[in-house]
Parts: sequence; C-alpha cells; structure tokens
Amino acid sequence: MTGKEHLNYDTFEATVARSQKLEQDLEKNPGKYKMLTGDRPTGRLHIGHLFGSLLNRVRLHKLGVPTFIVIADYQVLTDRDVFKNISENVRQLTIDYLACGIDPARGNTYIFPHSYVPELNQLLLPFLTLVANAELDRNPTVKEEIAASGQKRINAGMYTYPVHQAADILFCKANVVPVGKDQLPHLELARTIARRFNDRFADKKPVFPEPQPLLSQAPVILGLDGSQKMSKSRNNAIMLSADEDETARLIKKAKTDSERVITYDPQNRPEVSNLLLLASLATGRRPEEIAEEIGDGGASKLKKLLTETLNEYLRPLREKRKELENNLDYIREVLNAGVAAARAEAVKTLEEVREVMDMKL
Repeated sequence: MTGKEHLNYDTFEATVARSQKLEQDLEKNPGKYKMLTGDRPTGRLHIGHLFGSLLNRVRLHKLGVPTFIVIADYQVLTDRDVFKNISENVRQLTIDYLACGIDPARGNTYIFPHSYVPELNQLLLPFLTLVANAELDRNPTVKEEIAASGQKRINAGMYTYPVHQAADILFCKANVVPVGKDQLPHLELARTIARRFNDRFADKKPVFPEPQPLLSQAPVILGLDGSQKMSKSRNNAIMLSADEDETARLIKKAKTDSERVITYDPQNRPEVSNLLLLASLATGRRPEEIAEEIGDGGASKLKKLLTETLNEYLRPLREKRKELENNLDYIREVLNAGVAAARAEAVKTLEEVREVMDMKL
C-alpha cells in the first residue's frame, strides 16, 4: 500500500467540527442519512448507557433518521469465554431499547443480531483483503481491549473484529455512526475500507459511502465508586432493570467524601460531582444549582435527593420494561422483523459487491 492509502486518524478538533455540522444537518434533513449503531450483548444496560447513548438514539429515531441497531453477538466471542447467556442478553438488550423509546412501529428503525445476517458477514472476506496486518496491530482501540480482556491467548477474532465492525456499518450503507472518542479508530478503519473498496473495484460509481462520526455530547458517567466509567463488570452500575429499592441501596453505598458542604467540582470531588451530574440528568437542572440547594446537608441529603429523582425519572421506563418482559413473543417479532430488513439490505449490497468484483454467475 502506498503512503497515500495509510489510515488517517484525523485531528480530534477537525472531527468535532465535522460532527457539529453533521448534527445541524441531521436536524434539518434526517432523510438524507442512514445510521448504524449498536451494542455487544454482554448483559443488561445501565443508566450510563441511558444518558450516554440511548437517549440520543431515541432522539434521532424520533427525528426520522433511518436506523439499524446491530446486536453484535459474534463479537462477544472475541474477548471472553462466556457465551451461554448470549440469547438471553440479546432479548434483554432489545427490551432495554424499546423501554427507552425506540418504536419499531414507526418503520424507520430495525434491531437485529448480526449472526442472523449471513450476507453481512460475507462482506468480511473482501474487506479483509483491503487491510494490512500492521494496520490492525496499530489500532489503539484493539490494543486497549486486548489489555482490558486480560487474556493470555488472543484469538484472531480480536484482531479482525474492527473489520467485522466495518461490515456491520457498510452492509446497509450507513453514512452516520454515533461514537465516543475512543471508537474513532474503528470508524476510521471502516471509512478507509469503504474508500479502498471504491477505488479498487468501483471507481466510476462508488458502492459504499464513507460513514461520518457523530460524536456524543453526553458527559462521561462514572460508576458509583466515582473513579471508573460505569460498568456492570466493575459492579458500580445501576441497571435499567433494577427496582426502586435496589436503586436506593446502591446509591446509599455510593462513594462520596468527607466534606459536608456539597459542591460541584468534577476535578477535585469526582465522586460527589458524579452523583450531582446524575441528579442533573434526571431533573434537567444544573448540577451547580442542585449542589447549592443541598448546601451543608452532606452526602446523606445528596443521596436521598438522587434516589428520589432517579427513581421518579426511571419509573415510566421500568414500567414499560416489565410489560415487555411479559411479552417475549413481541420481542421475537421485533427481532425477526429487524433480521428480515437487515437481510434485505445486505442481499442488495452483496449483489452490488459481486457485480463490481466481477463475481456474478
């Protein structure tokens, strides 16, 4: 590959500027875009997911942006040995999506596990020929995930899953992908694969768009320990499926500090500030305003306020969740409809790929 073809990890400032322009145009022209987003089915979702990404997905869904939500079940196998609960986790993720406000009846959003879309997975083979081993080795996100997994033996799926992720994005010709800063290298690889495929096989009429990042504007939600990002595996999360009593117990145990006067100071008081941020997200009020209201009431008053506001905020979502858990036939219908829509898109794309690669019978 020539120097011109090397991956270009653009400056973060330039990416932010492009994302802001994209956000403005999405509001005005949602029909111009197609969005791909999703999660790995490693467990139920928590309030960090809700405030960090789910509410933004619901907003774009309601704007009318056509959306495919991939549940990346194959990717669970890349960094863990546990696979017995994948099917249940797929169902629970779907329940979380619907409870948060995704409505498949609107006809613009499709939820599917990528293991059920063979045409999507078939794109992995030509895509792998467009990427050098060295580029996969250099991917910073893969390096971090290998380190976090703690595995002594790294399987090939771990190295190639950014290419599989490119197939997830490009099979439906998505041109918008909501990401956090840490996921930008994966998206840049998908953009590079799209560009290289078009240059090599379809220079007169490109097959794939180069998907644009839509950077999350949501703040990072720390766990109840106040020191790490909220995560079920770190045992510092409040799950969307938790009931009100469990939420109260978890908040009561949340880490704070010894200062009695409550102030919003994320740099010097991360634990207290994180609880104030959660209260702010649940009420729409500024965290500084909430801190001033609590004053010298201390951590106990802060935790009491957060428990009440968060439980009130989550009550409709949790009621919807219970309804959905008692209607698994509907969940299967949603997933089957999503698979059908995803396969229809993938079949069309794969036919185009065969055509330009001169592989048609």
